[in-house]
Amino acid sequence: MPDGSHTLDRRGFLKVGAALGGGLALTVALAPSLRPAWAAVEAAGFAPNAFIRIDRQGLVTLVMPSAEMGQGIYTAEAMLLAEELEVGLDQVKLEHSPANDALYANPLIGIQLTGGSTAIRAFWTPLRQAGAVARTLLIAAAAKQWGVDPAGLKAKAGTVTDGKRTLGYGELADAAAALPAPDAKTVALKDPKDFTLIGTRAKRLDSPDKVNGRAEYGIDTKLPGLKVAAIAISPVYGGKPKSVDEAAAMAVKGVRQVVKTDESVAVVADHMGAAKKGLEAAAIQWDDGPNATVNSADLIRQLEEESKKPGAVARNEGDAEKALAGAAQRIDAIYQMPFLAHAAMEPMNCTVHVRKDSCEIWVGTQVPTLAQGIAAEVTGLPKEKVQVHNHLIGGGFGRRLEVDGVGRAVKVAMQVDGPVKVVWSREEDIQHDMYRPYYYDRFSAGLDADGKPVAWTHRIAGSSIMARYFPAGFKDGVDADAVEAAAEPPYAFPSIRVEYVRVEPQGVPTSWWRGVGPTHNVFVVESFIDELAAAAKQDPVAYRKSLLGHNPRALGVLTLAAEKAGWGTPMPKGHGRGVSVQFAFGSYVSQVAEVEVAADGSVKVHRIVCAVDSGIVVNPDTIEAQVQGGALFGLTAVLHGSITFKDGRVEQGNFDTYLPMRIDEVPVIETHLVKSAEAPGGIGETATAAIAPAVMNAVFAATGKRLRTLPIDTDLLKSSA
Repeated sequence: MPDGSHTLDRRGFLKVGAALGGGLALTVALAPSLRPAWAAVEAAGFAPNAFIRIDRQGLVTLVMPSAEMGQGIYTAEAMLLAEELEVGLDQVKLEHSPANDALYANPLIGIQLTGGSTAIRAFWTPLRQAGAVARTLLIAAAAKQWGVDPAGLKAKAGTVTDGKRTLGYGELADAAAALPAPDAKTVALKDPKDFTLIGTRAKRLDSPDKVNGRAEYGIDTKLPGLKVAAIAISPVYGGKPKSVDEAAAMAVKGVRQVVKTDESVAVVADHMGAAKKGLEAAAIQWDDGPNATVNSADLIRQLEEESKKPGAVARNEGDAEKALAGAAQRIDAIYQMPFLAHAAMEPMNCTVHVRKDSCEIWVGTQVPTLAQGIAAEVTGLPKEKVQVHNHLIGGGFGRRLEVDGVGRAVKVAMQVDGPVKVVWSREEDIQHDMYRPYYYDRFSAGLDADGKPVAWTHRIAGSSIMARYFPAGFKDGVDADAVEAAAEPPYAFPSIRVEYVRVEPQGVPTSWWRGVGPTHNVFVVESFIDELAAAAKQDPVAYRKSLLGHNPRALGVLTLAAEKAGWGTPMPKGHGRGVSVQFAFGSYVSQVAEVEVAADGSVKVHRIVCAVDSGIVVNPDTIEAQVQGGALFGLTAVLHGSITFKDGRVEQGNFDTYLPMRIDEVPVIETHLVKSAEAPGGIGETATAAIAPAVMNAVFAATGKRLRTLPIDTDLLKSSA
């Protein structure tokens, strides 16, 4: 398998920094050069850019640049384009974009990628420009036909009118296609005060098909002559199959073929049941390879030792060591966060048909061109001979930013005559994930006589995903993502030093997990700031407010969340409230959690109150849904999430050992949106990052016990309530 790295120039690095760091917002206008690529389509209608097609019947097709994996982006991005095109959402049809970086690259990242909570941030301007260009051309076509000034015409609901006469977009398609397209950067966009669609609670466009069963995910792929393969991958990373009982597998009715690759065995059959039975009958024996002795205790010990060493400096202002030495009070703490799997509802799958001179792929992926690239690499075909059919994704969370599953499926398909759907079992999915890194953090802070911080030091030890995935994002020994929300916390400190120590765990592949840096750093930073408030004997909300005078948006969400949660009002014995504040993914968020800790140490989260300032809101329903889903995803990890290793193997295998949240554990979640004129921020990962510290700070408020390692160890809380 390739290392997954992608070369970026300096400009590309800035884009990645914007996407993952949240502090920089670059937008790229649609290039006029996009227009010639659609000449063939224009012969039968109007396609002024890569995102819009309008046929002679007036059907508007929006080609969506981002993947829909449940986050509502097919609706939100459609709203951006439809707002400027002057069509209703009921007038459009959605279509997955093909694999094409030149046309559909995420302008904040530089490749065709859905992730980093960037979809709206990246396409806020380009999609509106696309709609505005099309609208301008359609109006110009109508003006030419009527012999009038375009300034006197108006587009509305898929038509152009002068108040008396009306022409539909379909009637104008050919004439508009013949006109020269204006530079997108010169076309006027609507003033936000004139928005009629953006900011409304629009219904999800993908919901009807999901309800009636017509929605097609990658795992739903059906093709003539399709075979299904169950796959077993070496249980130890880097291992390979040693022996396979092919005769026993082939004896299973419906089994057609046994395929061995360098790291896996797949049984190809007429249907999944036969494939699974055949795989079990194959009685595979494995050569575990060099990682057979890997275990969690050793990996943690390595992190602990490496974290004692100075790291690469991510931020250094003032003289933190000197300030610590002179502080009236010093607080030290060590925090740890475990490896985590994604465990998306739709398990890993990929359908592939390899022919002599071409390859077709049917898959749900966050990175179509990377999927195309890995298939080209494995088959030896030119990239343009690989076609990717992208699908709705039943949960991405960063797992489908990786193309290891595509590569493995292509290896199997190269030995199969005809199309084959390779499906991972839940056990394969959890035990061969690419995991959120284990982090080990060391903190020290100094307080003056009034309890205010005079020094803050934070050393992060953990794997660098950037170094592998986007090498330009790993600079001077610092992983830009690993220090996000740590190098730039929302608070003002007179002296601050943040360091990063790269520690790669043997035999454990790591990757994105609904945010990585912030899901780790917000927890440790917000927990430690809570420790400082406790040491200063001050209220946690008041203490934070005293450090946020320079940061009005962060102060605003904190104030709103505390007010809506009834901060400071009495709670029953064994109950507590906790708070968190963050700036990550371009948005400001504060959460307040209300928890109950029972005598047996079990924790029940009753209520989550979340205040969000994500700039201009496209669809309030989408934001509220993402807050709910993100909070529950993060809460699952707080209560249950941990991947551990023994003898090179992942010890968890299904939802009995890698627990999802149960319905009786789900709290009430309230979302309060701040009205803002700022450019949109990201939302998909924000609540996931904010939930852990809010809950853990609430546990402290309820019990007086500070837990610094996730998930919650209920044994440490027994009889605390």
